[in-house]
Amino acid sequence: MAELESNRAKSSSGLVFFNRSFTMHASSAESNPPKFHLLLNNPSLNRAASISKIYNSIDSVKGKVKKLCSLFESTKPSLSSSNLTSPKEPSPKVLLTPTKSIGYSSSFSSSFNNPLIRLPGSEDRIVVYLTSLRGIRRTYEDCYAVRMIFKGFRVWVDERDISMDAAYKKELQSVLKEKNVSLPQVFIKGKYVGDADIIKSMFEVGELAKILDGFPRRQPGFVCEGCGDVRFVPCGNCSGSRKVFDEDQGLLKKCLECNENGLIRCPDCCS
Repeated sequence: MAELESNRAKSSSGLVFFNRSFTMHASSAESNPPKFHLLLNNPSLNRAASISKIYNSIDSVKGKVKKLCSLFESTKPSLSSSNLTSPKEPSPKVLLTPTKSIGYSSSFSSSFNNPLIRLPGSEDRIVVYLTSLRGIRRTYEDCYAVRMIFKGFRVWVDERDISMDAAYKKELQSVLKEKNVSLPQVFIKGKYVGDADIIKSMFEVGELAKILDGFPRRQPGFVCEGCGDVRFVPCGNCSGSRKVFDEDQGLLKKCLECNENGLIRCPDCCS
């Protein structure tokens, strides 16, 4: 009997302990809500709420864009209506006038038909006074441009390079009656035409091609074999030394056949 009572006391004490632990855990579970519910209730960690905020901001931006588009579209009908009523009135016609060619023609005619400026002995050719030195870049580029323009027409040009022969500079000064002359200067059929600007304008307008119709044409790519289109060769009398030996007097004398550089005009292309 004593053993049975002791067993019952042990079982009752175990049940009481179990009940206590159960109530403790239950109360703790009830007092502390699960972490999952806390994450869902936290607005900063709720992804659904943040995504909805982003979509709401995008919708607001779209609404502002639509309002701006509606403002611009509202002005279009007024413009179109004004354009529809305007064709009834005749629009004024604008006449295009070639101002460049008019300015060119007046300056060219005044120089080309000037009887006071003539180059004697050149009525059957084109004469261009130029320089092959590159000391002044603008002058060299103008001379080169004029050379290329005439070369494109394949006409022979009497090029008188003042850097190769100083006599050409004096000749040009006497013809133009000016001491300081710019280069290049062009004469066609003995008549004075003008500088590089005039030649470029004539070439662009098409007047230069009309003037050069009567001149003979050379073969494409033709180059003088004697001088290579330089127009000068070394003097054959002094071999470019500018001095010859006089056997009668036994002295060296100045060569009278070449210029100050010991050069003469090419006999093949400049005769």
